[in-house]
Amino acid sequence: MNKLDKFLSKLSSKERSVALEYLNAIKSRNFENLNFKKLKGFDDLYRVRKSNLRIIFRMSEKEIDIIKIDRRNDNTYENL
Repeated sequence: MNKLDKFLSKLSSKERSVALEYLNAIKSRNFENLNFKKLKGFDDLYRVRKSNLRIIFRMSEKEIDIIKIDRRNDNTYENL
């Protein structure tokens, strides 16, 4: 089990369904209703925010890689 699956399994069912909905929107590059922002200091890292959940991903022309899903805290954006 990778870190993303492990984090998703710890969420409540309501939070998990929202996170999966956001992940599907990110994978389909549908950013219309998402709180979507490019991270400062990086060329290809972005984040989507939903309340205290953060989905951090790398986007290139060909693919999108989910780097991290985490709750907002002091260490959320470290070690990227």
